[in-house]
Amino acid sequence: MPGKGMSIHFFSSHKTLSSLSSFSSPRTPSTPSSPAFSHTFSEAMVEENIANAATMIKKWDMNSPSITKLTSLFLHNRKEAKEFLKCVKDLRCAMHYSVSEHSTSDKLVLAQTLMQTAMKRLEHEFYQTLSRYRDELDAESISLGRSSDGSSSYVGDEDENGSEDNDELRRTGETLTKMGRISQLAMADLKAIADVMIGCGYGKECIKIYKLARKSIVDEGLHQLGIEHFKASHVQKMNWEALEHVIKNWLTAVKIAVKTLFSGENFFCDHVFSASDKIREACFCDITQEEALNLFKFPELVAKSKKSAERIFQLMELHNMLNVLFPEIELIFNSEATSAVKLQALSSMHKLGDSVRAIISDFESTLHKDSSKTQAVGGGIHQLTRSVMSYITSLGEHGNILADIVADHPPPCTSSFPESYFESPSSHNSRGSAVSLHLAWLILVLLCKLDRKAALYKDVALSYLFLSNNLQFIIEKVRTSVLKHLLGDDWLCTHAKKLKQYALNYETMAWNKVFSSLPERSSSPVPPEVAKDCFRRFSAAFEEAYVKQTSWIVPNRKLRDELKASIAKKLAPAYREFYDEYRVILSGEKILELLVRFGPDDLENQLSDLFHSSSILGSFSSISLPRSPKGCVPHQK
Repeated sequence: MPGKGMSIHFFSSHKTLSSLSSFSSPRTPSTPSSPAFSHTFSEAMVEENIANAATMIKKWDMNSPSITKLTSLFLHNRKEAKEFLKCVKDLRCAMHYSVSEHSTSDKLVLAQTLMQTAMKRLEHEFYQTLSRYRDELDAESISLGRSSDGSSSYVGDEDENGSEDNDELRRTGETLTKMGRISQLAMADLKAIADVMIGCGYGKECIKIYKLARKSIVDEGLHQLGIEHFKASHVQKMNWEALEHVIKNWLTAVKIAVKTLFSGENFFCDHVFSASDKIREACFCDITQEEALNLFKFPELVAKSKKSAERIFQLMELHNMLNVLFPEIELIFNSEATSAVKLQALSSMHKLGDSVRAIISDFESTLHKDSSKTQAVGGGIHQLTRSVMSYITSLGEHGNILADIVADHPPPCTSSFPESYFESPSSHNSRGSAVSLHLAWLILVLLCKLDRKAALYKDVALSYLFLSNNLQFIIEKVRTSVLKHLLGDDWLCTHAKKLKQYALNYETMAWNKVFSSLPERSSSPVPPEVAKDCFRRFSAAFEEAYVKQTSWIVPNRKLRDELKASIAKKLAPAYREFYDEYRVILSGEKILELLVRFGPDDLENQLSDLFHSSSILGSFSSISLPRSPKGCVPHQK
């Protein structure tokens, strides 16, 4: 930014007489009906206007040796400043009349010289006001002058009654700070000067000064917010930790940039150049477009960088921020001149959405392709279940953001789901339903993958225990997270029934041999030899089942208690009854302790010890990327 004392000859103020043809017609004063009198009256007005203007303009001539050369007109005497502006406007009207009547008159030449002198003074005042009140005219201070409906509450400087400074300040309201009041008056001065310069054909000079002063403020503001000039090659080479830090800073900076910096500059530009929409739009475009395009290009560059599952959440945050701010972006950059900024923000949103959907698709594909042979120890919870459900839960926590991204992009092969699979509270909400479909689909892919992993166990009972553990984990994860709202009670009910079936299958396969070793209830007692054989077979079968299952685990306490209670309910009463009846009959046997190795209490105590292995976390296995086996979920072609 140039210093306050620098020369302000940005443009040559020389204007040829032919430029006067661009002046708009002056207001026609009411005159008597006599044409001769009207002509005489107009000539008199021209002479009076030029004479008045000459006195005022020469007093404030930038080339004058007097003290006024170094004094600010608007700081010296605001009332005189208003009179100066009025003289310039009256001079313009006189010049217009002279051009139409006597295009080569001496009066017109004098008026043109005076106009050039006046414009040099106004250029100087315009630049000095922008420089002097640079801090007071930042975006935050400017916002103090905005009324609740967003319209301008800045004091105008064209009060025909010539209101004094105190009146102007009073109208700004008692709640404004001192800085706010100063910016109010500075805004009014700038607008008044711009209106006169544009009206007199010196708009280019005014615009150049304005752009020079204001662009540096916007550029500096974004720099202070930590926004650098982003290049695709630089973003591509950044490691994720560094890029994550830049994203975090961008999310904070973009809110301030849109809601304060760009919004305030747009409001400022609208106010100062309210006399011309074309000038206002061009000025705002030149001041903000380059930096705004750079700011809104960043999310697109991130979207085009390396895709990985863990990056999806930052991409969604970027998308959400742009989505939230877009109505304001659209309102601020609403002209044809700034349409590129709006389109860039929209493009970044679309690219982010594409990347998020691609990452979800890649995640599903990776899950399909997982062919790890590593088993969860003791049929416990597989690390794949933990990691996938953690990821899906995190996606669910971003459900509102994800809804905007996947609303029009259903998951593949949803026709393969049972009709009841998607019945949930969100089924009537198309946006929420889209998220539910995607997350339910990913869980189904996981369940099918777990079916394949269960087949790796040589013991069928252990396979069902593995499925029970992992489905219980999935259900609990859904029930205790935001996924419950997204998937619904029907989803939980459906999978709870499936869990019960897995548990029943485990019980049957693991304990059926023990159950069948006891004789069925009969009205007549069995012979002692048969009773001895039953005791012998029961002891052997129970010991075999117990020993084998001591390394099996059920991490979930509720499921563990339910399984043990179900086994005990079927086994303990039947064994106690048989034991009590035939223990006395066989009391004379020498090898009784070998035949009857478990008492009823021993049985219940040993059952209570099951499923408490210390290896409750199972084995660790990551999703790998080998060839894809044929799965139970149809792949998208």
